[in-house]
Amino acid sequence: MGLSAALTIAFVIFEVLAGLIANSLALLTDAAHNLTDVLALVLSWYALHLAEQPSHAGKTFGYHRVGILVALINSTTLTLISAGIFYEAYERFVSPPPVAADILIAVGAAAFVVNVVTAWLVSHGAEHDLNIRSAFIHLLGDVFSTAGAVVAGIGIWFTGFYWLDPLASVLIGLLILWNAWVILRETIDILLESTPRDIEMSSMVRDLLQVEGVKGVHDLHVWSISKSLRFLSAHIVIDDVLISQAALIQHEIKEMIRSNYGIGHCTLQLECEGCDPDSLYCDINHYGRHQHADNHHAAR
Repeated sequence: MGLSAALTIAFVIFEVLAGLIANSLALLTDAAHNLTDVLALVLSWYALHLAEQPSHAGKTFGYHRVGILVALINSTTLTLISAGIFYEAYERFVSPPPVAADILIAVGAAAFVVNVVTAWLVSHGAEHDLNIRSAFIHLLGDVFSTAGAVVAGIGIWFTGFYWLDPLASVLIGLLILWNAWVILRETIDILLESTPRDIEMSSMVRDLLQVEGVKGVHDLHVWSISKSLRFLSAHIVIDDVLISQAALIQHEIKEMIRSNYGIGHCTLQLECEGCDPDSLYCDINHYGRHQHADNHHAAR
């Protein structure tokens, strides 16, 4: 990430100068996007550094959520960049200024090579870490945007249609906006403690009930604190058996959840039948109302 940031900031300076000389919005647009990549890379690196810190009394889950917050920041900046691109492109569609196609093609090609290299450097781990993925999407967007700038330059070279430059910027902006939405949607799901999209809860319940000794399941929760760190808590109804037998059932459940759903952290509360089972997905508000009523009664 450090090497990618250094390469990117050096090229931003070069691309801004070239964009001003060529009077190309596509190059200036790409330079602006590259500048946010530097911020995204620095923030992502810092989040990775914090995530390695051990958990403690004040942060019992550690600092893994920092990466999600960074992904939220990165996706928000991508959205703002897209809005700025669309506004400037509209101005140029109304009155297209002349563009130096040769500079646009040359600088765009050089930018394409730089962006491919930096995206490759950051790609490792992007599949399993939303923080790294948000930085990777920033850089991957640059790969496509510079390719678009080159195509626009070639089009201007052969046709003289200067409106191809803002058109390329609009297409780049749409691509950036789509990538921002994909990251933002997943980030919001994690912050809202949503069930991971690749987990089918009905299938999980069936698998739990197939474990020998399990009579019922309720108060089931599945959530993530990062893209790769998933947690489960549930109340499991079993027969009134010895603790050693209950421990075997608990072990079987945890192994099944880990192998079938990739969840390594399970908190299971074992209960015998008739222990006031609740609904499958518990009503947290129900407990909140009871607590409020108890506090009100105590105050009186």
